[in-house]
Amino acid sequence: MGKIIAIANQKGGVGKTTSAINLAASLAVLEHKTLLVDADPQANSSSGLGFDPNNVQVGLYECLVQDLDPRNIVLESKIPFLHVLPSNIDLVGAEIELLDMPNREKLIQGIFHKIKNDYDFIIIDCSPSLGLITTNSLVAADSIIIPVQCEYFALEGLGKLLNTIKIIQNNLNPNLDIEGILLTMYDSRLRLSNQVVEDVRNHFQDIVFDTIIQRNTKLGEAPSFGIPVINHDADSKGSINYMNLAKEILVKNNMLEIQPKKEGATAKS
Repeated sequence: MGKIIAIANQKGGVGKTTSAINLAASLAVLEHKTLLVDADPQANSSSGLGFDPNNVQVGLYECLVQDLDPRNIVLESKIPFLHVLPSNIDLVGAEIELLDMPNREKLIQGIFHKIKNDYDFIIIDCSPSLGLITTNSLVAADSIIIPVQCEYFALEGLGKLLNTIKIIQNNLNPNLDIEGILLTMYDSRLRLSNQVVEDVRNHFQDIVFDTIIQRNTKLGEAPSFGIPVINHDADSKGSINYMNLAKEILVKNNMLEIQPKKEGATAKS
C-alpha cells in the first residue's frame, strides 16, 4: 500500500511544483513505483514531465466531477516507475462544482482508494491556496511536505498552514503527519539564506529535513524541456539535492537502510 505525500504551501513561489516533480522522479529512479498527482489548475507538474495541459482530455477534474476511474487516466512518463495523474485548467471549476457534493472534502481520498495499492508513493502537487482541492489533498494524504524558501518572508503564512493542518487532523484526517519542512532556494553566499536556515531549524527542530534544496540553474531549465532535473543534468546540485531528499524520506519510512549523503544538503557559510 503506497504512502501518500502532499506537497503544500499556500504561499506561491516556494518551489512546491519543482519539489513535487523532482522528488517523484528521484523516488522512481530509485525503483519505487510512484504516481505524481497534479492537483493544481496551472498544471505545471503535468507540463514539467512533458505533457501539454492543452492536450490533456481527462485528468483529476474528471475523476472528481464525473467519477472516472483514475486507473484509466494515469499516464506513463518517460521515466520508468513514474506515472502522472494530469490536470488542466478545468480544475479551477471543481472548487465550485464540489461545494454541493456529499463528503466534498473526501473525494480525492475516494479516488486514491482505487489506486493506492498500485504504487509505493503517491506525491500530490497542491495548488498555492488553502481551498477545497488542497483540503481534499490533505484529507487524502498520509503526510505533508511543506516547502519554505530561504528568503525574507520565509515564515509568512506558515502559521496559517500549520493551523489548517491542525484543523484537518482534528476533524477530517487524524492520521495526517508532517513529513517535514523542506528548505528551498538556498544560496550559501547570502547571509539572509543562512539566517533563515538557522531560524527555521531553531524554531521547528526535528521536523525540518536535513536536505536543503540549493538554487540551481539546471532546476530552472529542466521544466522547459519537459523533464525532471535528474534527466537534464544528473550531476547538478539540484539533482543531487532531490536524490538526497528521496533517500532521506526512504530512511525515515524504514524503506532504506543507508543514510542519505550530505553533499549539498546542509547550509554552509
